[in-house]
Amino acid sequence: MDEKNGKQLCQKILDNISKVIVGKEQTARLLLTALLADGHVLLEDVPGTGKTKLAKTMARTIAADFCRIQFTPDLLPGDITGINIFDRRTNEFVLQKGPIFTNILLADEINRATPRTQAGLLECMEERQVTIDGETLALDSPFFVIATQNPVETAGTFPLPEAQLDRFIMKLSMGLPDKAQELEVLERYMETEPLDVLESVLTREELAAARVEANKVFVHPCVREYLIDVVSATRSGDQVLVGVSTRGSLALLRCAKAYAYLDGRGYVSPDDIKALAVPVLAHRIVLVFGSGGQDRAASLVENILGSVNVPTEDFTI
Repeated sequence: MDEKNGKQLCQKILDNISKVIVGKEQTARLLLTALLADGHVLLEDVPGTGKTKLAKTMARTIAADFCRIQFTPDLLPGDITGINIFDRRTNEFVLQKGPIFTNILLADEINRATPRTQAGLLECMEERQVTIDGETLALDSPFFVIATQNPVETAGTFPLPEAQLDRFIMKLSMGLPDKAQELEVLERYMETEPLDVLESVLTREELAAARVEANKVFVHPCVREYLIDVVSATRSGDQVLVGVSTRGSLALLRCAKAYAYLDGRGYVSPDDIKALAVPVLAHRIVLVFGSGGQDRAASLVENILGSVNVPTEDFTI
């Protein structure tokens, strides 16, 4: 495996994203990590921080099909997956495919849809397939869902259930820019829209090859044991109702391999686990009533990272 290819790929994509998005390199890197790990991402932040813009930029960076769904309370599952429509000319039912049949799907304000509609994404996200009227259809590869939600405005929203949250390999936040970054945003968008002229720098075939290479990254047994120790620690404590499941352990492993690959390394280090633990694990933890929300879960994960012994062995190949 040529580790340099991963670092070059990462830099090429980040450079392209930076033509549109200012000062969010780490968030973009984590988004790319999730894509290579064959997962999905939930972007949660207040309005106007660039969630939708980042999702569109990532989609434009890859030469793949892209669809956007604006989630609303009256949206039905069939509006996402598609429905069979009777054709009078042929006296047969014809499948009208929904926007789910794409490569990169932007689920904008996903928490504004009803639980019934949200559940329509469960099979698609986990199994890369959709069942319509008893017929199961495979989705194209890659299939990458980027969902957004606003944590502040709760009127008319339906919080995502734990089963839905667990389908997202990461939960990320954009954050507000500092003064210098915001001045650069004003200057860049003064007369033009950078997204309109952004070109793709990665094909679907190149992405598939990168996923294969990332999956070859070596994970030393002591690093695997460290990962399990971190995950196991989320399952105990007075504040924890439900800890991270085995799906979360596998998600952290896949992300760590992709993260190391994008850093130009052929092995996973404990620092990779530390860098990814909060975005991969925190949203999967269910705290007892009154113990706080996601910020408290993130703090819990950070405390666990500070208490679990870090391996000091040679964890390279």
